[in-house]
Amino acid sequence: MSDPAEDFDPRSREEREVAAEAAGDRSDFLSLMAHTYRGELGRTGSWRTRIDRTTNWAVVVTASLLTWTFSSESRPHYVLLIGLVMLSVFLGIETRRYRMFDVWRSRVRLLEENVFANALDPEGVEQSNWRKLLSEDLREPTIKMPAVEAVSRRLRRVYAPLVSVLVAAWVVRLTVFTPPETGVVATASVGALPGALVIALVAGFYGLVLALTLRRAPRRAKGEMQAAEDTDEWK
Repeated sequence: MSDPAEDFDPRSREEREVAAEAAGDRSDFLSLMAHTYRGELGRTGSWRTRIDRTTNWAVVVTASLLTWTFSSESRPHYVLLIGLVMLSVFLGIETRRYRMFDVWRSRVRLLEENVFANALDPEGVEQSNWRKLLSEDLREPTIKMPAVEAVSRRLRRVYAPLVSVLVAAWVVRLTVFTPPETGVVATASVGALPGALVIALVAGFYGLVLALTLRRAPRRAKGEMQAAEDTDEWK
């Protein structure tokens, strides 16, 4: 690594504002955007991997609990309810990671739409102030996705089916493996909690999951994947 020049002064305005020269040089600016894109893409991939890891945990826990619960008639039904609690914990972790992933994803899409797409087919940029938006977000990164929307998306894509499977398995465990003389409501009790209260809590929890899953998101992510009407040219 070469030593800095003797007249180098990091406190001088010229040295502090050295990157500003790229704004007026087309070649330097495009080179800088290419490096920025690779950096943001790397961050996006890193957070995408973290999200997938949490999803894998949720799937493994669900499959393990189902296998263990139905391996014997003597297995307690509330183990499946513990699974619902675990899925809720995983959902909370994944919601936070998904919101962080959206920070880097939005930057990548901003560059793809306004730089690379326009370079391939110069029809104009999607957002005329894209440079200002990116500059402000680099100076002060902000989370753009509300927590409720992130929860709704992860439920639709992953967790709602897993929760539905556990709830359905719990209902089957109560109805099929319960002796007729005992009754479903009595069997649903957990410790000091009466069966009617447990059933009401599970029903309320599942109703909340359905409401969040079917919720119409007020914000649509930029560049979200949609089915194309004509894909013949891509065959």
